[in-house]
Amino acid sequence: MLLVGNVGINRIRANCSDFKGLRTIPQMVYQPHAFEATIHGYFYQRAREKEKRLARRSINGESFWPAKYSLWYFKPPGNCPSTWYNQPLVARYKSHCFYEPTAETCQNVYNTF
Repeated sequence: MLLVGNVGINRIRANCSDFKGLRTIPQMVYQPHAFEATIHGYFYQRAREKEKRLARRSINGESFWPAKYSLWYFKPPGNCPSTWYNQPLVARYKSHCFYEPTAETCQNVYNTF
């Protein structure tokens, strides 16, 4: 969950690609087609204290490889494709693949807080 939070915060910081103009967490979470959970209504209960703690850690700048600069992740049925949305694969963590933009296409994601 922390890595998903990292991707979300990166999308706000990046201000590039499909994430241009996102300035708030609600804008990022409810961006059309951004997260399957919001598209299909998987939020059936309030966030528990554990999820809130993880969210605060991401918001406060705690990030981990392979999501440190990633803007995309997904869970493929097999191996990770080498690119996703024309961006290179960083690595797989458990069953999810993480992708980060190149510095040429999205410099802001590499700026520190």
